[in-house]
Amino acid sequence: MQLFVDDLTVIDFSYLCKQRGIVGESWIVDVLLDGSLNDQSMVLDFAVVKKQIKAIIDDAVDHKLVLPIQEPALTLAESPHNEGHQTIDFISDVASYYLQSPACAFASIDCLTITVPAVTKHLTAIILAQLPDNVKGLTLVLRPEVIPSDYYHYTHGLKLHDGNCQRIAHGHRSKIKIYVDDKRDAKLEAQWCKRWQDIYIASEADRVSRDDIELSAYAMNNLTLDHQYFSYHAPQGRFDIAVDKKILEVVDCDSTVELLADFILRQIKAEHTELANNTVTVVAYEGVAKGAIVNG
Repeated sequence: MQLFVDDLTVIDFSYLCKQRGIVGESWIVDVLLDGSLNDQSMVLDFAVVKKQIKAIIDDAVDHKLVLPIQEPALTLAESPHNEGHQTIDFISDVASYYLQSPACAFASIDCLTITVPAVTKHLTAIILAQLPDNVKGLTLVLRPEVIPSDYYHYTHGLKLHDGNCQRIAHGHRSKIKIYVDDKRDAKLEAQWCKRWQDIYIASEADRVSRDDIELSAYAMNNLTLDHQYFSYHAPQGRFDIAVDKKILEVVDCDSTVELLADFILRQIKAEHTELANNTVTVVAYEGVAKGAIVNG
């Protein structure tokens, strides 16, 4: 007997990639269970599937920085600064990234490259270990949203968030719609998707000096003049990141999707003076099927 739930959840996370750096991603999750019927004549109660399996997935990878621990360019270590925290040194082909976060903000996967099969294998083992004995098989399908237009990948953290969005390196794969006088403007959309291709978005309010950043000893000895520093305390602990300016967008606001939509609108109006008398609408997405709309 088989039981399925399509669109069970969406995983919003970032991962380390040797070629691309830190990549924000969003994958939709479908679940198929194989097993015998239990004493309720079910393979598993839908309520359990939707609540328990979603909770396991969320705890394992959602809103985390996913690490390919076989990658030689990555070093993960216990932080010398804060108990229960870890540091990351990552030297990609694009730039060098250095972080400190509570250990719960990272997910290590035993692979060289973060791929759909690697994450699927990791999650399948974790979930199966927590399901009842009558469930004998589990098939997960992780898939990106089909987006026929332009989209971007961004990574950020929200220090004011009580939940897992506070983690300084989680992200999303997001589409955007921009309208000028109710007509969609593909050129503006493409410009923003190019600008925010594999970008790290930081808030100016979180900027700190080199003297105030907390990173590994290796990081402190290898920082360059191109690195910029951001740090904050949140309910889960202290978060630090050093990011090269060429893969960085610093915004004058928090990086909630509401304020990012407003930031994009303000930037369009400032950079395109020919649109001063036009109505511009920005529909900014945060991952799949959610986002914010601003007009101006």
